[in-house]
Amino acid sequence: MQIFLKVLITVLTLLYPLAIYFGLQHFDPRHLVLVLFFVVISRALTTDKSVTNHWLWLPIFLILIGWSWIDNSDLGLKLYPVIINANLLVLFALSLRSPMPIIERLARLQEPDLPPEAVIYTRTVTKVWCGFFIINGSIAAYTVFLDNTEIWALYNGLISYGLMGLLMAGEYLVRLRVKRQIDA
Repeated sequence: MQIFLKVLITVLTLLYPLAIYFGLQHFDPRHLVLVLFFVVISRALTTDKSVTNHWLWLPIFLILIGWSWIDNSDLGLKLYPVIINANLLVLFALSLRSPMPIIERLARLQEPDLPPEAVIYTRTVTKVWCGFFIINGSIAAYTVFLDNTEIWALYNGLISYGLMGLLMAGEYLVRLRVKRQIDA
């Protein structure tokens, strides 16, 4: 059941920009607040209990939900991708202060005994992801303040995912090259 909920929340999060875009065609923002509320509460109940996943961001989301409800504004609804990028930036950046950054933790799931060169590489990749979240979050924030919901939905519901996929694919190719150099 827990896995089903996590998959459902991931799908809802990915489809959120499209749901808001199509929802705004037919409903007031005040009514779409329920979509944001459901996604936020579901994520809070099913994700890791770390500070970056709950106690820091949950009040911000609840303020945005209240703001959109009271003001009947789509601004709070559109800020969701910006806050998700900020959340990921904080998560990755804070992991750089620990002995094992988040990318190293993920790498050790596949290869528990990483050589020192690989550890340095994973720290660098974590920094690259921090840069990505800064740029992606900034563009997402820019689209929020455009008077064009189509551009907001296109960027946050498609282009940003494509850029994330390109970064993953590019990092994978670089990783293969680095691994060959380490093994040589």
